[in-house]
Amino acid sequence: MRVKPICILTAFIGAWAMVSCMGSSSSTVTGGEITGVKRSAFSEPSPFGMVAVKKGSLKIGLEESDSLWGAETPVREISVDGFWMDEMEVSNAKYRQFVNWVRDSIIRERLADPAYGGDETYKIEEDKEGNPITPYLNWNKAIPWKKANEDEQRAIESLYYVHPIDGTMMIDASQLNYRYEIYDYVTAAQRKYRLDPEERDLNTDHTVDPGEVIMISKDTAWIDDDGVIRRETITRPLSGPWDFLNTYIVNVYPDTTCWVNDFRNADNERYMKLYFSNPAYDDYPVVGVSWEQANAFCAWRTNFLLRGLGGMAKQIQRYRLPTEVEWEFAARGKSASMFPWESGEVKSDKDCYYANFKPDRGNYTEDGSLITSKCGAYSANSNGLYDMAGNVAEWTSTVYTEAGVESMSDMNPELSYNAAKEDPYRLKKKSVRGGSWKDPESMIRSAWRSYEYQNQPRSYIGFRCVRSMVNDNSKQKTQKKK
Repeated sequence: MRVKPICILTAFIGAWAMVSCMGSSSSTVTGGEITGVKRSAFSEPSPFGMVAVKKGSLKIGLEESDSLWGAETPVREISVDGFWMDEMEVSNAKYRQFVNWVRDSIIRERLADPAYGGDETYKIEEDKEGNPITPYLNWNKAIPWKKANEDEQRAIESLYYVHPIDGTMMIDASQLNYRYEIYDYVTAAQRKYRLDPEERDLNTDHTVDPGEVIMISKDTAWIDDDGVIRRETITRPLSGPWDFLNTYIVNVYPDTTCWVNDFRNADNERYMKLYFSNPAYDDYPVVGVSWEQANAFCAWRTNFLLRGLGGMAKQIQRYRLPTEVEWEFAARGKSASMFPWESGEVKSDKDCYYANFKPDRGNYTEDGSLITSKCGAYSANSNGLYDMAGNVAEWTSTVYTEAGVESMSDMNPELSYNAAKEDPYRLKKKSVRGGSWKDPESMIRSAWRSYEYQNQPRSYIGFRCVRSMVNDNSKQKTQKKK
């Protein structure tokens, strides 16, 4: 009798969830009845700086046509699972922690390099018994910023350059590249990509062709000899589970020149020089970050968290950008209002504005701010989220299409597409939500849809992260529009 081979791919996908969390195979027998395998209870800790958005349903979009802009916003009843969301937009200070981590990791690599003296204590390559292990950086060993020897000084200074005009020492932002890997579990789970041919189509009785060639695409990236990031989308025959592992290399330094490139014939040099670097703006939302850089931040934040969780790490979902629908669901609050606040007006009875936007033509300062304002300067919505309207518009994970939710499922709707470098630009549009400090009232409504190209940083677009809940045990609440 032929023994059917185990599907390696299926086992690979499920392994992360099974290892270290399987209970004992034995169970208490009570009169021959099955009682199940019990495991220790899991309570997900509340992530720092995040609030819980409980599961629920919402009629997404604008039910009334937009007479001002002539735009049709698709409307659909949807339901979403609970998730954690940053209560505020990612600030300059938090994004700078990412940039500094990348900087310090490069310096540690060079301090361990024989070309710079080869101090092996900066990179661990053996265990205590002297056996080879997967190398990792030693973050417990401090970088000698002030008392470096000659080799250490060369390693540190290799990441800086002298400005040719004023002679100041400046960091070489072009070197600040972050490499990360994302396993595409969704694609790997699809039956058409199973390694076992007999599992690719379970609903027909046709003869399976074991020699059928299944093509798979994956993203890869590398840095060439000139230090330039090269990205390629490879399409090749499916050969194993590693074909679903995508590699990305992203330069993480924000584009500070966006302040002058977004606004021609304007004197915004001060923001270009000060907004990301000066401590006065630490608590302001980071801008000049592309969709690709925001995703890199999410990947780094996930890895940064997992290193500190130990055995609990496998139970935690990764940080990511919110889907377009998650963002609107969270922004409209528990009463599904037009704006994140309850009123349909943009300012209170005391003549105080609810958000930072452009109240009038050419008058940016009427709401108290000329450009961005500090994160959390205005009151939170009923979900405990700040600045869900105005301040900076926010990236979502969703690819932008005119059809919007009409082309998605009504349960946890999402439409994603990882555009290849050679794809036409129309495939690189990502949905942007919330409006910004430069937008009028109509564009800061929670249902308003806009887009930007995934590699285009702007002075008015930032982001915040979400994390799926392991299990939302709350009772379902349906949001009803007033």
